[in-house]
This record gives sequence, structure tokens and C-alpha cells, in this order.
Amino acid sequence: MKKYLWIPRILTILFIIFISIFALDSFGTEDPWYLEVVGFLIHLIPTYILIAVLAIFWKKPFYCGLSYILVAVAFTLFFNTYRNLYSFLLISFLPTFIGLLFIIFKKPKELKNK
Repeated sequence: MKKYLWIPRILTILFIIFISIFALDSFGTEDPWYLEVVGFLIHLIPTYILIAVLAIFWKKPFYCGLSYILVAVAFTLFFNTYRNLYSFLLISFLPTFIGLLFIIFKKPKELKNK
């Protein structure tokens, strides 16, 4: 089952790239370039969170899955994705799906013995 852990990891990296694309909307405004860069870095905060969760729990996929489900709940509440089905599917459901894949492909030893 360890080889299947690469599926949610790769999906996570693709999702991080997808989320990062939204930060590019901070460029092309009438603001000075340094304010655009600051806005870009601020827009990348969800990306930083996703990268941190993946890096911290890389060797602990069960906890990584739980963390991504919690991130999905936070994204739903913070970005109000529950108001639009498409935004919910793209922003909130994908981390939930990735988290479930992490949990399915690797359970902790305590749960396997029961």
C-alpha cells in the first residue's frame, strides 16, 4: 500500500499549484510593484499552509489526511465556498478527497489491530 501513497501526495502537489495560480491576480493593478509583490505573498498564504501540512506529515499519512480534512473545513468557512457548488468542489472538496485518500491508503497500526 505504500506505493499508493504517492497518489495523494502528487494530487496534493497539483492542488497546491492550482491554488497558487489564484495568487497571480494581485499583479496587473495600478498599484506600485512592491505592493503587488506584497499582495502576491499574502495571496499565497493558503499555499503556505498546504505545503506546511504536507511537509510536516509526509511520513505520517493518516495524520496528513486528517489535517487536509481540517484544512478543507477551514477553507469552506473562510472562503465561503458553501455558497457556490463549483467553488466548493474546487476549493473545499479536493482537500477532503485527498485527505480521504491519505487515510484509506495508510491507517495507523492501532487501527489495524482492531
